[in-house]
Amino acid sequence: MTMMTPPPIEQQQEDEEMLVPHQELPAAAAAVVADAVQPMEVVAQTEPANAAESQPPEDPQTSRFTWTIENFTRINGKKHYSEPFVVGGFKWRVLIFPKGNNVDHFSMYLDVADSVNLPYGWNRYAQFSLAVVNQIHPKYTIRKDTQHQFNARESDWGFTSFMPLSDLYDPSRGYLVNDTVVVEAEVAVRRMVDYWTYDSKKETGYVGLKNQGATCYMNSLLQTLYHIPYFRKAVYHMPTTENDMPSGSIPLALQSLFYKLQYSDNSVATKELTKSFGWDTYDSFMQHDVQELNRVLCEKLEDKMKETVVEGTIEQLFEGHHINYIECINVDYKSNRKESFYDLQLDVKGCRDVYASFDKYVEVERLEGDNKYHAEQYGLQDAKKGVLFLDFPPVLQLQLKRFEYDYMRDTMVKINDRYEFPLQLDLDRDDGKYLAPDADRSIRNLYTLHRYKFDDERVTKEDTKKALEEQYGGEEELPQINPGFNNTPFKFTKYSNAYMLVYIRESDKDKIMCNVDEKDIAEHLRIRLKKEQEEKEHKKKEKAEAHLYTIIKVARDEDLKEQIGKNIYFDLVDHEKVRSFRIQKQLPFTSFKEEVAKECGIPVQFQRFWLWAKRQNHTYRPNRPLGPHEESQSVGQLREVSNKAHNAELKLFLEVETGVDLRPIRPPEKSKEDILLFFKLYNPEKEELWLFVKAMGKPSEILTKLNEMAGFAPNEEIELYEEIKFEPNVMCEHIDKKLTFRSSQLEDGDIICFQKSPVLDGETQVRYPDVPSFLEYVHNRQVVHFRSLEKPKEDDFCLELSKLHTYDDVVERVARQLGLDDPSKIRLTSHNCYSQQPKPQPIRYRGVEHLLDMLVHYNQTSDILYYEVLDIPLPELQCLKTLKVAFHHATKDEVELSNPDAELRLLEVFYHKIYKIFPPHEKIENINDQYWTLRAEEIPEEEKNLGPHDRLIHVYHFMKDPNQNQIQNFGDPFLLVIREGETAAEILERIQKKLRVPDEEFSKWKLAFISMNRPEYLQDVDVRRDVYGAWEQYLGLEHTDTTPKRSYTANQNRHTFEKPVKIYN
Repeated sequence: MTMMTPPPIEQQQEDEEMLVPHQELPAAAAAVVADAVQPMEVVAQTEPANAAESQPPEDPQTSRFTWTIENFTRINGKKHYSEPFVVGGFKWRVLIFPKGNNVDHFSMYLDVADSVNLPYGWNRYAQFSLAVVNQIHPKYTIRKDTQHQFNARESDWGFTSFMPLSDLYDPSRGYLVNDTVVVEAEVAVRRMVDYWTYDSKKETGYVGLKNQGATCYMNSLLQTLYHIPYFRKAVYHMPTTENDMPSGSIPLALQSLFYKLQYSDNSVATKELTKSFGWDTYDSFMQHDVQELNRVLCEKLEDKMKETVVEGTIEQLFEGHHINYIECINVDYKSNRKESFYDLQLDVKGCRDVYASFDKYVEVERLEGDNKYHAEQYGLQDAKKGVLFLDFPPVLQLQLKRFEYDYMRDTMVKINDRYEFPLQLDLDRDDGKYLAPDADRSIRNLYTLHRYKFDDERVTKEDTKKALEEQYGGEEELPQINPGFNNTPFKFTKYSNAYMLVYIRESDKDKIMCNVDEKDIAEHLRIRLKKEQEEKEHKKKEKAEAHLYTIIKVARDEDLKEQIGKNIYFDLVDHEKVRSFRIQKQLPFTSFKEEVAKECGIPVQFQRFWLWAKRQNHTYRPNRPLGPHEESQSVGQLREVSNKAHNAELKLFLEVETGVDLRPIRPPEKSKEDILLFFKLYNPEKEELWLFVKAMGKPSEILTKLNEMAGFAPNEEIELYEEIKFEPNVMCEHIDKKLTFRSSQLEDGDIICFQKSPVLDGETQVRYPDVPSFLEYVHNRQVVHFRSLEKPKEDDFCLELSKLHTYDDVVERVARQLGLDDPSKIRLTSHNCYSQQPKPQPIRYRGVEHLLDMLVHYNQTSDILYYEVLDIPLPELQCLKTLKVAFHHATKDEVELSNPDAELRLLEVFYHKIYKIFPPHEKIENINDQYWTLRAEEIPEEEKNLGPHDRLIHVYHFMKDPNQNQIQNFGDPFLLVIREGETAAEILERIQKKLRVPDEEFSKWKLAFISMNRPEYLQDVDVRRDVYGAWEQYLGLEHTDTTPKRSYTANQNRHTFEKPVKIYN
């Protein structure tokens, strides 16, 4: 983000900014931008550079050097150097070619004077201008400026075609006087900016905003509002509480954002704010109009400020008023209507600057001739119509209309014309010509533009003149790149230009640019944000020192008991939810055990640690206990030895034996025959599975102990199953109780699930009678959130389903939930995990096999499905072709037929013209609604009985485009019967009756015969001609388009339209 002069108001958006836009050119391109700006000589260097040479002082140093060249015409050499001069601690000189550098132009460059002696790798950056002074008329001095990064390869830079030699050597032109030429060089040496290590806060005092994907337009608006201190203070004073969450409260999220912009040292994220808007990832990647967002956000804040201490702030800052008037010229009648505005839209096309736009805004329109004004008691009258301002707001927001709708291309196009705006805007100029007679003229409407350039995360200082010039738009010319060739200078359009200006009234400046400090911020907010900052700094410190530490995660019996049966069913523990220790790598492991004793209350001598291991079947189990030798090592050594995956973490299981009194005791010695097993008890009636006990010993001993601890009878028959793996499929096998655990190939860390032996008495009905069936159910269990396709952001209901459920199973459950008898009327649509929107195409009837197929989107699995309830069964609908057909009535919006048996026809309409009338026998499969509009309408009676000489012709609405000298069609085209000998006046009379247009309005309509897009206007007495065709020859009705302009959309396909800006919360 590039800052220009404090205090700030404006900023940018990637290619189009609010004031000073972001335009970064690659190094190669930057060399071209300097036009005939070219290097001259290349000198190779070999010694290393020193930092002091490459980096001048912090502040740019500027100096002007004047070189008076006497006996100019007697210079014999091809090139000529000035004496060296020093700027920014560096030596420079001017290099000229008096007879041109192989061109018929005077050539001039800035050269690094001591480049041959500089160390290897040197570079320096300078902005400079070169001039040839006109000694007779100084105002005709020729001056050109550019910028360049000088280095060993390009030690000079300038203009090969600075000015024609014929002008320079003509004494009457004033550049060569008494055989003397005066050359000036103004050089500003600036420090090189390394954007990898660039610190916006340090360099400018400000920080930027992070871009979420396509939120540059929002970033520019937020920076603008932040840099209006009065607005920022009002936001800080909006009531919020310590219990509010930023992601759910717009005021708190905005307060948090502004606080971080004010006090943070790094760029600030906007995710909390967009979450408070109710936006998802899809919204963050959708480009919107900044003016629309500005209005929506201000309206939302205005609403949330009601009944608070800052109520009315938005109006006080941004609201102005103008008056729309119509004044009759010949009678004493005037109509006024007062309106308020928060911003003004100014025309760019056809205007050279802001003042020209204001002139156009208040331009008086004459209502005369066919366009007379209907005054209430005076009838049609000649009148003047216009707009004048009653008052301007303290903060004036000007939206520049850089986009306009192109009717031919049916899209919005950008206007890149040059458009200037002043640093000071005087709206009282010319005796207050923009003000209404009753405006308060005691207020001085002199405004100042505050300038900042923002490039998302980066803020940089910017030269005022250069920055503003870049934002005016228009074209820039690059003269010859290759001297000696007669190539035409290259012109390029400057696509980066301002589209929003914010001015602050001088008389309100002290109030608006008020001081905002911590006392304006609620205490709970300061505490919350300072805590966030401290946590952030702590994490940053931890990250910087991470190589010195090891994270040890310790799982205990309590963790297993707490998690199994609630958060997890398979394996033993979620290591992300166990106690973590951050231990220095060089610390002895015995010292770590002391830390555990202190934290967990388990004496060192009662601790036995096991290493976890990831098995080939992807399960994670305790593998072996640590030996004395391993425990004598350092934490870092132990991690490296035990961790084959080279993870930064060391995972351990802490085994603790307890005595009769449940206090820790020393664990028994582990023999080779002992196996550490984990037991889970399953209850089929309650469908519950939980960790029961861990044990070491023989099967007979353990079975007796299990019955006793489970509260079963001593002789209760129980079944044992080994939980082997669960991905990608569940494997759970029955264990033969007669065999030893070793014979069953059980080993340390294995899991045994047990239950009472199922009784097949037919009385007790359970869904999952044994462990394998229950684990299979859990593995495939899926809670699905169903949403109505009409409300894709709101959960309607949830169902617990199985991933193995068939298509029929799923729609049957949905139908049952909705109370629908016929499940085939349910149509489902999958969820796009990336856009967070429904997929464009719904799921076909039995088009997928299982629920899992509905939920998978590429490599992600969703838990959302969208549903629709259809009027007819989906299989029947899929055999039909869906067409979007608009019913058309000449004068009414709703569907209305003259009688139930009325005869209809189907038309194909495109760009407000009728291209096809479908015959009744047309096959549906041949009709396409993807690119055309299909229109149904009742066939009028007059068309059903055409005489032998009657003609059915096309009639279209049109208006002239004065800029393109062609006609633009609009509105709804229609068919009309024209009878032999019928005059234009008679045709117009029938059209008016058909369309029911009022006399006053219809009197302004003109009838024309259109051929090849050219109108030939018809007089009342003109009669029908027989050259009408369907497309190229037709009747046209010329009049103003009074229908509301539709928003531009890319196309009509589902979910592909550009969404309006919405803030949901």
